[in-house]
Amino acid sequence: MLGVQMQKLTTTDAFIVFDLDDAPGAGVVRAAPKILVDGATALARTLTYRFATFERRVGGASAGINAKPDARVEAVTAFSSEVAPLVGEGRFLVEAGRGIEADALADLRAADPRPEAYWTRHDELTALGIAVSAEVALGDLSGRAVAIEGFDAVGPLVAAELAARGAKVTAVATAEGSVADPAGLDVAALALAWAGHGPACVGQLGAEVAPAGQVFAAPVDVLVAGSKPGVVDDAVAAGLEVRAVVPGGPVPVTAKALAVLRRAGVPVLPDFVTTAGPLFAGWPDDPSADPAAAASEAIAASVSEVLDHPDGPLLGACYRAEAFLAGWRDQLPFGRPLA
Repeated sequence: MLGVQMQKLTTTDAFIVFDLDDAPGAGVVRAAPKILVDGATALARTLTYRFATFERRVGGASAGINAKPDARVEAVTAFSSEVAPLVGEGRFLVEAGRGIEADALADLRAADPRPEAYWTRHDELTALGIAVSAEVALGDLSGRAVAIEGFDAVGPLVAAELAARGAKVTAVATAEGSVADPAGLDVAALALAWAGHGPACVGQLGAEVAPAGQVFAAPVDVLVAGSKPGVVDDAVAAGLEVRAVVPGGPVPVTAKALAVLRRAGVPVLPDFVTTAGPLFAGWPDDPSADPAAAASEAIAASVSEVLDHPDGPLLGACYRAEAFLAGWRDQLPFGRPLA
């Protein structure tokens, strides 16, 4: 049995979780005073299912650096030096996650074999996949109301992609709070507010700022959720008035919440599909093709295939990913990508 492998670093308080110990691993590294191994394992697992969905023989990986803010620069430098050989041999392809500036991993990026488009178009392709997924889920986004929970640096791009398809972004939530307007927020103003104020952008839109969790009370057609794993738990799920949940980040829905939403007839799309856009720049089938076109076509086809699955689209997508994994592994990873 080959399975999850955790590798502890020796030069700093850090670790890497490889979801498949006999395959190349790719994922993010995060830094905080305490990064939990269980959380890192969940992030690695959903990436494994992403690669399997689109038939890449790559495993998910996730790294954590345990360091307080005043010691973070030194810790990240030590991490980069120690994992450089893994990156050089293609065993571990890493990108910056929360708590780490992208430039801090410049040396590792220089040794990374992924095309430049993976880095320059990462956010664009992520937003594209989320919007395409929402459009497939509802059939048409014209006039549809959308709430974006976990609005971050990718948020303005998501809002723009949704608006381009005719949707109205009627509510957004950041770590600083939430705002709502049933008539629709101005996505251009929202982008400018984010650029100038980051998470505090919600206070710049001329609307009353409510607690971040209030976004879940907005009656919308689509909820884009993804501020953290498990942000949609069973209590939140029970109060939602939505027609579809489209993840904008990794594993935002708990297993209990999935059961609640299935009973209510609300489809929950698989995060490992909705946010998969960058894969088509990093691991292209045709390096000369436009990764946006490839991502749009493949993600739309993937969501369409599982949308009406008897067990719901998330589990349907899991079964499909597992079928690919079973074709080249003796045993599947234990546990599905759910919080």
